[in-house]
Amino acid sequence: MPNLKVEPREGIFYAVGTIAGKRIRESLKTRDREQADELCALLEARHWERAKYGEAKVRTFEEAAVSYMTQGKECRFLKPVIRHFKGRMLASITPGEIRSMALKLYPKATAATRNRQAIVPARAVIRHAHSLGWCGSISVELFPVGKSRKHKPVSKDWLAAFIEQADKDKLPHLSALVLFMNRTATRVSEALRLTGADVNIQNRTVVLGKTKEGEDEVRHLTADVLVRIVALAAGPKDRVFSYTDRCAVNRRIASVCDRAGIENRTSHSVGRHSYATNAMALGSKVKDAMEGGGWKTARLFMETYVHSYDGGRSVAEKFDREVGPIDANLAQGLQRKRNRFGKSR
Repeated sequence: MPNLKVEPREGIFYAVGTIAGKRIRESLKTRDREQADELCALLEARHWERAKYGEAKVRTFEEAAVSYMTQGKECRFLKPVIRHFKGRMLASITPGEIRSMALKLYPKATAATRNRQAIVPARAVIRHAHSLGWCGSISVELFPVGKSRKHKPVSKDWLAAFIEQADKDKLPHLSALVLFMNRTATRVSEALRLTGADVNIQNRTVVLGKTKEGEDEVRHLTADVLVRIVALAAGPKDRVFSYTDRCAVNRRIASVCDRAGIENRTSHSVGRHSYATNAMALGSKVKDAMEGGGWKTARLFMETYVHSYDGGRSVAEKFDREVGPIDANLAQGLQRKRNRFGKSR
């Protein structure tokens, strides 16, 4: 005899009863009695399986993903991951399969892209499910990401030359945008969404909309950036920097670089990579620099974004200062001794 019975309520059928001591009352979301009977039988079987084997045996990746997204979490890269694990029970998904999924979805992508668009979203969903008691915890190793060679920080001289040329070309929005990204580590896509209402002149701050991590973030403005933003006079609903397409921004940056006779750099190099490197070179604490630019993990910040302009020489100079002056005649006073290593004849 079934434990769950079908009962109508305001035209919608519900499954009502008790399974393994747990009271059940769930909507079957149908007005058709025959369909309701079938859905009720499936629901009862599922509840018995859950009671016998646990949540992990009956909860699917899709269910966990839907629950994850209803919490307002970042879901930009989830669709292909959900399609890949369609119909899979949470308990059956292994760390190795998640890494394989990343390779299959993005066969030509970099390790950083696979991590960001495949492994991190899948891992986040399963960890969310674990917090609900639907499955066990999981640990997935990210693909190793080396120091970026594509993006290099820009120097103070490069920035000065670029700003001078952009101003000469009467491109005040571009000058302000590049300087803003350089001083705040804001991504170009986030900067282009800024409106006048996001800028607080009195506090010298701007509030970014939803970032890649799905949170609102605050950026603090330096005096030179603030002056340029104020001069743009954007209204509350106007885009501060006027541009709408990040590709157009990078094309315009390349044109200015050509006219200025300086090396072309992307908006990412000008912004986040330069900010991280310069902040550390100025003696900032790692945590302060991370907070200022919106980084979440020190490993990503230090391994990917922080570069050294001349690290080896800088360390050697520090040793020189510690040792102090060296007597130049010391080397001349040393007697040379001819040594032969290996077998003697």
